[in-house]
Amino acid sequence: MDVFLGIDVGSVSTNLAVLNDNLEVIYDKYLRTSGRPIDAVQRAISPLAGVLPQGSGVVAAGATGSARRLAGELVGADIVKNEITAHSVAAIHLAPDVHTVIEIGGQDSKIIIIRNQVAVDFAMNTICAAGTGSFLDQQANRLTVPIEEFGELALASESPVRIAGRCTVFAESDMIHKQQMGHRVEDIVAGLCQALVRNYLGNVAKGKEILPPVVFQGGVAANAGIRKALAEELRTDIIVPDKFGVMGAVGAALLAHEWRSETGARSRFRGFAIGDVAYRTTSLQCNECPNLCEVIEVLMNGSKIAGWGDRCGRYQTEKKEVPACEECVTTPSSS
Repeated sequence: MDVFLGIDVGSVSTNLAVLNDNLEVIYDKYLRTSGRPIDAVQRAISPLAGVLPQGSGVVAAGATGSARRLAGELVGADIVKNEITAHSVAAIHLAPDVHTVIEIGGQDSKIIIIRNQVAVDFAMNTICAAGTGSFLDQQANRLTVPIEEFGELALASESPVRIAGRCTVFAESDMIHKQQMGHRVEDIVAGLCQALVRNYLGNVAKGKEILPPVVFQGGVAANAGIRKALAEELRTDIIVPDKFGVMGAVGAALLAHEWRSETGARSRFRGFAIGDVAYRTTSLQCNECPNLCEVIEVLMNGSKIAGWGDRCGRYQTEKKEVPACEECVTTPSSS
C-alpha cells in the first residue's frame, strides 16, 4: 500500500498522520514535544513499521509546524510548509465550503479566512498565553481539576461567572476572587472557557469577517466547554473534525500527496528506522560579517545533513554558490 506521511512539530505537541491512496487517515499519533523535537520525531516515526498494513511504503512525506524545517530534515520530507497552509488544506479537504478556520493549540492560536477554497487572510497569537490551551492548563491546575474533565464540568454550569480573560495573571486573580466569594467550581470553569473565547475573538480574530461554515481544530477543540462558548459567541454551529488534534499533520500529508501527484518523483523519506539514528544539532554564531548570523546545523551519525540560519548560504547544505560576506550584508533575508 502506498501511504502519505505528514508530521507537525510544535512547541507543545508533535503530531503525525498517515493517509492512504483514498486520502483517508489510517493512523495518527499525538505526542508531547517536551522541549525535545528530535526525540519526539523519532518516537513518532519508529512505531510505524509495526502499525501500518504489511508492505506499506511511504511514497511522499510532508512537514509543518514551528519546527518544520528540523522535522523535514530528520524524516526526509519532500515538502515543508507553514502551519497556515497545512491547516487550510486539511480544513478544505474536510469541508470544501469552509469559510473560517479557528485553530487553538497549547501555545498559540490562529484564525484563517478562506474564500473559494483559498486562504485569503490569517492572524496568529504567539505572544500571550491567554487565548491558548496553556491558559486552561494553568487554571485547571489551580482548581485541581484534571484538564480532561474541564469541558464536561463547564457544561454542568447553570450560571457561568464572568472572569477577566485578557491576561492570564489577571484571570487567575479574578478566579481566586470568585472562589473566595463562594461561586461553584462548575460556574468558574464555564467562565474561564468563555474568557478564553472572548480573548481569542477580541485579539486573534479582531477585524476578521467570520463567516460559516466554521471549522474548529487544534488540541483545545477537545474541550466541550470551549466548543459551546465559541458556538454561542459566534451564533453558529461549529464543525469539529474527528482528527481535530492532528489537522496540521493531515494537511502536511495532503500536501505530500499533491507533491507526489504533480511530480511523480521518488520520495526523500529516510525510512521507519530513524529512531535508531543518532541525530544532534549544533549552533554557532558566524563572525564572517556584521550580520552575526545564528546558524543551526543538523548532524546524522556525526555527518552534517542540513544547515540554516545564515543569509549568505555559507552553511547551507543545498547551495550552488556562496556569495561574499560583503554582499550578504546588504541582501535581505529570504527566510
